[in-house]
Amino acid sequence: MSVRILLAEDHAVLRQGLRSLLEREEGWMVVAEAADGRSAVRLAAEKIPDVAVLDIGLPELNGIEAARQIVASGGGTRVVALSMHSHRRFVLEMLRAGASAYILKESAYEEVVRAIREALAGRLYLCPELATDFIRGAVCGEGESGSDAYRLLSAREREVLQLIAEGRSTKEIAADLGVSIKTVETFRQNLMRKLGLTSVAGLTKFALREGLTELEP
Repeated sequence: MSVRILLAEDHAVLRQGLRSLLEREEGWMVVAEAADGRSAVRLAAEKIPDVAVLDIGLPELNGIEAARQIVASGGGTRVVALSMHSHRRFVLEMLRAGASAYILKESAYEEVVRAIREALAGRLYLCPELATDFIRGAVCGEGESGSDAYRLLSAREREVLQLIAEGRSTKEIAADLGVSIKTVETFRQNLMRKLGLTSVAGLTKFALREGLTELEP
């Protein structure tokens, strides 16, 4: 079976290892690689791969937002999430974004091929460690913790928040998003108002806590 794959992972060594592993499968080909979420969305639109393997902690645009945009584009690309986060809140957000599979980085080499096959077959897949906890949480009625930024903020606000947390200046954010400096300033003010915060440092801590970025400030 011919399978075209996009790999989006900011750690080059892991990305190269995954590429080598995936291309051992007959007919499978990595058609594009990305080191950040914005590039992943652009390459998905250009290459229209069958599957996009996305790290959740991508810089510039995190994997959850990248997945949301890739799935919404209507190209039919299946998303397999690759993450260091095992908390069920991250799993839920990735599935809500349209991902077909979620595996942990620690088990990536053992699970990624199976996850891709399941995704292509139209089935949801969680690696065994996550599946057990996920089912137990559902049975026990455990709620989601955290302030749930993904529903509190708009998609563009989440993008701006991540870029702020990654240390981008207002001018740089405006250039990245193709908007005016004044627009970025308005977004920042709205973020502070919605989240009840009063400083960029507060926004940065919030973004890190919510998993919008894995980069340290």
